[in-house]
Amino acid sequence: MKLVSYLKEEHEQLALFVDNRLYDLDLIHPDLPNTMNMLLTYWDEMLPALEAGDQAIRNGQLFGNKSIPLSSVRLLAPVPFPSSCRDGYAFRQHVAAARRNRKVPMIPEFDQYPVFYFTNHHSIQGPGDIQCMPDHFEKLDFELEVAIVIAKHGRNIPAAEADEYIAGLMIMNDMSARTLQMEEMLLNLGPAKGKDFSTVIGPWLVTTDELESFETACKEGHTGKAWNLRMVCRVNGVTVSDGSLADMDWTFAEIIERASYGADLYPGDVIGSGTVGTGCFLELNGTGKLNDPNYTEQWLQPGDVVEMDVDGLGTLSNTIVRENSDFSLLQLKKKTSL
Repeated sequence: MKLVSYLKEEHEQLALFVDNRLYDLDLIHPDLPNTMNMLLTYWDEMLPALEAGDQAIRNGQLFGNKSIPLSSVRLLAPVPFPSSCRDGYAFRQHVAAARRNRKVPMIPEFDQYPVFYFTNHHSIQGPGDIQCMPDHFEKLDFELEVAIVIAKHGRNIPAAEADEYIAGLMIMNDMSARTLQMEEMLLNLGPAKGKDFSTVIGPWLVTTDELESFETACKEGHTGKAWNLRMVCRVNGVTVSDGSLADMDWTFAEIIERASYGADLYPGDVIGSGTVGTGCFLELNGTGKLNDPNYTEQWLQPGDVVEMDVDGLGTLSNTIVRENSDFSLLQLKKKTSL
């Protein structure tokens, strides 16, 4: 199933997405909720009615005259108000390339345990404009990822059981302001302001049953499901990134195991995969300059259109927009006397 959140009379509305049309959940069954957070809270109880409704729609037995075209609505993030948002670091290819480009050795701890950071769950957004301040345009970057959302409460979840907590998958663009990010991380803290202005998910949440044909074996020595989904990013129609979710070294199940150690996970928690290999300009520029000293760096500019395609998950499209402000944090640096 594909689940969409959209704006209806200035309120969030949850719908099933079938053949380019939307079917509000409350039309399918009176017990089904209108919001994603409520559905995730009662996921196990609601799932049978949801699956029955989806099958009835596909069989032409339900509410065809009450559906609306996808093109007629403004899409929100599939999970508009996540209870938290973590982002992992699961692709060895990306980490190794980034470190090679900085001429530092691969960090051995990557292969010992999965890590993640918390980002601003209040800055989650869906397709559409991404509002950016002047400092964000100092090396503004995309990051091509996939995210999951948690469907039931858990604590100290073993990796062997963790896939049962996943409601579905969606595309994720972990937007990054690299100058702000690198400035902060010199102090061994962050990335904070380099990341907190926008994290994009969408365009819909795809339940794991719909992705069974894409399932593949995870990397040797790892535990959990893996999916062979091609991941592509285009900027202004030009392909800049091409990878696969199957290249994840650490699985979502293993990230859930670590995230839930001594901590509660809740329905609505979003967890990103981290950047796929070649999945951001930071990596691409570094590799380009390593191979050619005259390489011209590329960063996102106002008006750029970023499109991410992932097999089975759709296309996530955003336009970069400059906010009407000249305020700059980078110009507020205090002078030091040494």
